[in-house]
Amino acid sequence: MLLVQSQIDPLARWDEELEMPFEQRCKSRLRTSVKSGEEISIFLPRGGVLRDGDFLRADDGRIVRVGAAMETLMEARCTDAAGLARAAYHLGNRHAHVQVLDAALRFPADAVLGQMLEGFGIEVRTVQAAFDPEPGAYSAGGHAHSNEARHAGRIHDFAPQADASR
Repeated sequence: MLLVQSQIDPLARWDEELEMPFEQRCKSRLRTSVKSGEEISIFLPRGGVLRDGDFLRADDGRIVRVGAAMETLMEARCTDAAGLARAAYHLGNRHAHVQVLDAALRFPADAVLGQMLEGFGIEVRTVQAAFDPEPGAYSAGGHAHSNEARHAGRIHDFAPQADASR
């Protein structure tokens, strides 16, 4: 059995491939199988998400490339940017994971969300595709807090600071 405890930078070659749906790629502790059929146990730091194209190093030195598996998703398309923005707003308001494409949004298949978007005049269809949604502000590093800010009580003070030199 492969044991993985570290994620590494992408490489030009790999020894094994691991294809998983998004829900499994969100787990930091997981037992599954690579494409060759060999079992793999993953023990990674909590809070991370494995993305399509990420690489892992097994304890025995083998390199594992992570791939996004095909999943049943819904795809929202609209002829105008305002409609697509409306769809993104309402999906985000319901905390749905969303993959942003050039002219469409993909999200996990959910009949209620699909009907809601259709009610706004947005075309929604079911598709089979790899799902690699936006990471979100809190997991993409765009909303990190330093220990200094945490101790100073400025955790959520996002307003521009006045220039003290004026």
